[in-house]
Amino acid sequence: MYKVFVGDKPIILTTKVEQEINFKNYLLDTVNIGKVIKELNTTSLKEVRLIHKKEDKLLKKFLKKLPNVIAGGGKVYNDNNDILFIYRNDKWDLPKGKVEGNETIEKTAIREVSEETGVGGLEIIKPLETTYHIFKRNGRHKIKITYWFEMKTGFKGDLYAQEEEGITKVEWLNENQAKTALGNSYANIKLLV
Repeated sequence: MYKVFVGDKPIILTTKVEQEINFKNYLLDTVNIGKVIKELNTTSLKEVRLIHKKEDKLLKKFLKKLPNVIAGGGKVYNDNNDILFIYRNDKWDLPKGKVEGNETIEKTAIREVSEETGVGGLEIIKPLETTYHIFKRNGRHKIKITYWFEMKTGFKGDLYAQEEEGITKVEWLNENQAKTALGNSYANIKLLV
């Protein structure tokens, strides 16, 4: 099962057909994805489930429905076990960004965290869950596929918010502060933190 978010509402890719309660079932092969996105954005519907009989084909078939944007990001811990957060578009988020050229997804994640926050000395510890969300640019819907990595750093320098990316704050948040921040964050980020 996969979750692809439209705002904070999930499109669930699954092989199971269940009775509809606060959600709708559609067949993945024949669904009008534009209609589904509009439905999630404009109605009280809680989620949509796209059904396909073969589990190994769910994601591949879905990703063909819209252009894909590949990104890398980091859940970064410092020596105090605080997590690095950015504040953009009036929400708390984790630093991430698009792949450039032929760089590996790991290089992308480290570069983007560093560019968006000013933090250096980043070391990848392990890969985390990959997240999926649908966004709209220039009137077209796209799927952002973000590969996340847990990272650590001993960085003690000043944090720098990359304002040209719309970031207004960069902060190290302890466990309690992170829980509070997640109250004003994205569903994808809540899965990671």
